[in-house]
Parts: sequence; structure tokens; C-alpha cells
Amino acid sequence: MARLRVYELARQLEMDTRDLMKELADLGIEIKSHMSYIDEETVNLLLEMYGEEELIYEEYELLDDEEEKVKRKKKESVEKEEITKKKKDIIKLNEEDLKLDKFSKKIGVPQNRIIQDFFMKGEVLKPGQTLNLQLAKKIAKMYDAKISFDVEEKEEVRENPLEEIERYFEQKYSEGKDLVERPPIVTVMGHVDHGKTTLLDFIRKTRVAEREEGGITQSIGAYQVETNGKIITFIDTPGHEIFTEMRARGAQATDIAVLVVAADDGVMPQTVEAYNHAKSANVPIIVAINKIDKPNANVEKTKQELVNKLNLIPEEWGGDTIVVPISAKKGQNVDTLLEMILLVAEMQEIKGLPNGPVRAVIIETKLDRGFGPVANVIIKDGKLKVGDYVISGKVMGKVKALVNDKGQRIKEAGPSTPVMVVGFEELPNSHGVVYTVKSLEKAREITGKIAEQEQKELKRKRHMKLEEILKMMEESEKKELKLILKADTQGSMIALKGAINKLQSEEIKINIIHSGVGAITSSDVMLATASDAIILGFRVKADGKARKMAEAEGIQIKTYSIVYKLIEDLKAALEGMLEPEEVEEITGRGEVKKVFKIKKVGSIAGVQMLEGFVERNGMVKLYREGKLIYEGKIESLKHYQQDVKKVEAPQECGIKLENFDDIKEGDELEFVMLKKVSRKLNFENEKGEE
Repeated sequence: MARLRVYELARQLEMDTRDLMKELADLGIEIKSHMSYIDEETVNLLLEMYGEEELIYEEYELLDDEEEKVKRKKKESVEKEEITKKKKDIIKLNEEDLKLDKFSKKIGVPQNRIIQDFFMKGEVLKPGQTLNLQLAKKIAKMYDAKISFDVEEKEEVRENPLEEIERYFEQKYSEGKDLVERPPIVTVMGHVDHGKTTLLDFIRKTRVAEREEGGITQSIGAYQVETNGKIITFIDTPGHEIFTEMRARGAQATDIAVLVVAADDGVMPQTVEAYNHAKSANVPIIVAINKIDKPNANVEKTKQELVNKLNLIPEEWGGDTIVVPISAKKGQNVDTLLEMILLVAEMQEIKGLPNGPVRAVIIETKLDRGFGPVANVIIKDGKLKVGDYVISGKVMGKVKALVNDKGQRIKEAGPSTPVMVVGFEELPNSHGVVYTVKSLEKAREITGKIAEQEQKELKRKRHMKLEEILKMMEESEKKELKLILKADTQGSMIALKGAINKLQSEEIKINIIHSGVGAITSSDVMLATASDAIILGFRVKADGKARKMAEAEGIQIKTYSIVYKLIEDLKAALEGMLEPEEVEEITGRGEVKKVFKIKKVGSIAGVQMLEGFVERNGMVKLYREGKLIYEGKIESLKHYQQDVKKVEAPQECGIKLENFDDIKEGDELEFVMLKKVSRKLNFENEKGEE
């Protein structure tokens, strides 16, 4: 038996790759990833060991599973009982209860469980963190707790017509018990002419079964292929524009991105742009180095460019990026690429809900001569059936027909299936989300409310402008400013990045999610929309399409011709995001001339003011022979038996210190006021900058 990669050994052992990686770690066998090699001797030992263990597992597996199930059921039963008790009554909350630890006790759900459940949804909560009203309501709804606030709501809380539907999917995904594995949905990206379309065409021609006679000839935007007995769904429109526009509308369909790079051309501007779009969406990336059949192909040089320009380190170089050299034209290694897609899908645990209400992503919409308004969608959850009522934004319909990627009419479609939906009353927005509802009345109710809100939303855009960063960051614990930079030359871009990076601080992260040379395009605006980023241009302009799209989406584009002006604007915004610094300001000094002991009151210092002034609401430091003896607040301040707010030098006054009576004649007093001062950011080597 020769050496094997981890995933190959897992296949031989009929194990899940993730489980095998855990087992190897427990055995002390060091591996970096599922692509790591295991030597021949270790492979043989593992095959022998797991062969012997099979009998033992079979004997005790059932018992262990049953015991575990009983324990889990008991725990869930206790938790449900506690939560149910809290559900019966409306829980009244005040401002002090808006801390996660106190809030969790009020609604009867353990704080750790709330943190874990939200983490599974991709939201990070911290023990004892302060909650805003909207987040508190979101947590309460998740656990069906009825709450009311004695806190005045400062922001208008708008009704969400889709709240019930969205909540259903949130809860199901949070619980996880009804989720099952579904085929991965893949988008192919890359530079123009690097072979994206050729690759998709080759896969379609060699992997898709022959169409039946009488089937439709037009594409429905996506298709499925079978490899090694498993299904992969490919979005048929290559490129990152559709990918990012879908994500901007809250309809991310892609599970895995394949980045195509030509071996004879290397990493080009659109390659970088495509990579930044995929990275921003946080989807795993597989690199396909195409055109290896060409005489001038240089795979090793292309890999080096992946490292230098994109920081993508191939697995064979010790990184974690799967890189597959292919020829899309000749079909060389395309099978290996498909195998790697399935492997990444297995590692990512791509899952969906097989039953219940449907959630689908629109790939494209069109007016069909025979069918009228249609939407080509990929199902993410549930099973869409003929006769279902569907909604997408303000558009509704009843499914009259479903047509699959082979042109066949089908009665139902499950998760990851691409299908053309016939029956919408009008064209829904392209790249939106489709949901099913129970009745015609419900469909009309929801779409009617969405239509009303869309009219109001035209006047109020959700994206930030540079001057509004402080407002957006007020309640954010982790402050991050996302930028898209465009410049006239590569030299300008290098200088610009260097200046911006000097503004980085521990408290505020500046994240340049994309940079490039040339005019600001609609692709930049789409990425800004999807990522809530600001677009900054240096000596470049936005093209007409980009300007119109930015205006419609509420995205701000700021252009500059002088570097220091761009940096000054950024600096001002970042300083507004910093927490103000508390500093001491010495307001005056005095000396204790006499100490008065008063029963039930304590020691009163008779003070001669030497300079400045003392204020009742200030702080005081007491020194004796040059050493600090006391630091604290002033309990009372008197001038000739009268309570006063302020005494100036050279007047005398009586001072009672808070919780301190050990005052002696000759003690020196220093009076202090605490002030909050706006903090400033300092450039590195600022003196050398123009």
C-alpha cells in the first residue's frame, strides 16, 4: 500500500474525512489538512487498526448511542421546561436588564446557550455585553419569550413583513436537527478569456445527461452534474458580477467559488477583483490553473503569483488552498477538479432543510413568450411544488409549472436544484429571494406590506457615508472601516495604501477589501453594496453606470486628486470612531491650616487656597511630606458656613473629604477635574509627510 492523502484514506476506511482527521490528531499523527500525505507504514497500521476496531464498535455502538440520546433528551426537557415557565407571562425589563447576563436570567435561557446559538448563526455575543433594544428583542423572539420595556425606544422599529418566515429558518438552522447534506452550489470566476465559459461548457457536455426530445433549449441559469455518485450544482453565468449582486440583495447562493487562472497569463486585474469578491463573501476558494496544454504555460510561475498577489498558498507549498492544473479545452484534470469540489463540500458540511417552507435564490428573471413572467431559481431549503403560493419582494404568484435544467417539467424540486418557476404575476427583482407561503391571503398581505415599505425606503438609504461612520460604529464593539480603492496608476495605489496603513490602530481596523487601477465601475458599487464599504477614488472618475447604481443603492463615492486631502478625511472619520480619553486637569492647590473634628460628621479641613480654584464636583489629591495619602471626591465644600460650588484663591474654605478623616495640619491639597478629550491618531513618520 503506497502513501495516501487523508481524504483518500478516509474513502478506503469508509469514514467521514473530518472524523478521520480528529482520530489522527488523537493518535498524535500531525497533519495540516485533508490533502496531507500519510506515509505507507502509517497507512497500513491504520487500516489494520480500524479493521480490528469495527467489531468492537458494532457491539457497543447501539448502547452508547442510546445512552447519549437519553442524556440529551433529559437535558433538553429540563431546558424546555424552564423556558416554558418564562413564556407564560410578559417579562418587564428596565435599562439595568439590558446586559446579556441579567437578560438571560430574566427570560430563563442560560447565557452560554444564547452565545452558542447566536455563534452558530454567525453572530458573536460576549458574556455580560450591553444589548440595544433591537438585539434584546431578537434574542427574546428566538426563545419565544414575551417582553416589554420600560426603556424609551429612540429608533423607529419598523415591522418586518417576512419576520415570521425568517424566524422559522433561523430557528431550524439554530437547532440543526432537521438539516441534511445538500449538493454544493458552485460559481466559476476569473479574468476575461481565462477559460471560465470553456470550463462550464466542457462540464455540461460531458457530465449532463442527454436532453429528452421536446425539451426547452434555453438555459435556466444553472445546471447539475453527477460525479462519483454525487451531485454538484453549477451557476451557468460565469463571473463575479452576478455573484456579488445576489449577495447585495441578501441572496447568496454560492457555497464554493472556483477561481480560473490561465497558466500562460497568470494573475490579472480581474483575477484580483474576482478573488476579492469571493473573499468578501467568505466562501471557500478552489483555484483552477487553466490552459496547461499551451506551449507557453507556466504552472509554477502562476502559483507564485497566487502567493504574491492574492496570498493564496497552494497546499503542496504548505498552505490551505486547493490548486488544480487543468485544460478546460481538452478536459485534462477536470475530473480531479470536480473531485476537489466534492471534498471541499464535505469539509464545509453544506446543509439545507429538505422539507417545510421553501427558500430559493433567483438566478435570473425574464418574460418568456410561452410562459410569461418566469424566475430561474436554485432551491436552498424546502421542496417547491406545483400549486405552491410564492412571494419575492412585492411580487407574488402561484406555481403553475416547474421546468428543470434538462427542459423537463417536474412536479417538485428540493435543495440545490435549479428550476424555472412559472406563475408569477409580474417579474420579481432579479437576484432576490423566493419564499413559499400557506395561502393566497398571506401572499397578498406580505407583498402589500413590502410594497409600502419599499416606497418609504426610497427616501432612506441603508448604506453609510464617510461623515456618518461614527453613528454607524456607536454600538459596534469591533470597529472596522471597509474601503474600496481605485487609482490612476499602480504607483499611486502603492503610495495610497502606504499612507492609509499608517492610520491602522488596535481599536480600529481599516480593511481594504478591494483595490484596482482604473475608473470606478458598477462592479465596485456592487461589492460596496454587499459589504457596506466606502469607495475612494484617486485621480479617477466613476463611469455613468456606476454613478447611477451608487445613487440608487445609497453608496457614497468620494474622489480626490490630492493624497493628503483623502488621508485627512479618513483621519477625521477614524478619530470620531475612537473612544474619548479621560484626562486630569489640575484646577488649583491649597494647604490645610486647621482641622475641625465634628461629632457625627468627621474631620473638616480648614483650607487656604494658594492658587487656582476648587469645585464641589471635582476630585482631590492629598499629599503629606510629598507622598500621596488620599485620592477621591469632595463630600462638601463650604465658605463661611455656606455650601458653595466653587472657591477661588486666595480665599479660605472648609472641605470634607469623602470617606477619609485622617487629615493633618500642613497637608497639601491638589484639586483636579476629569475631562473627556477627543483622541487623535498619529501617522508613522508624520513629520516626513507632505
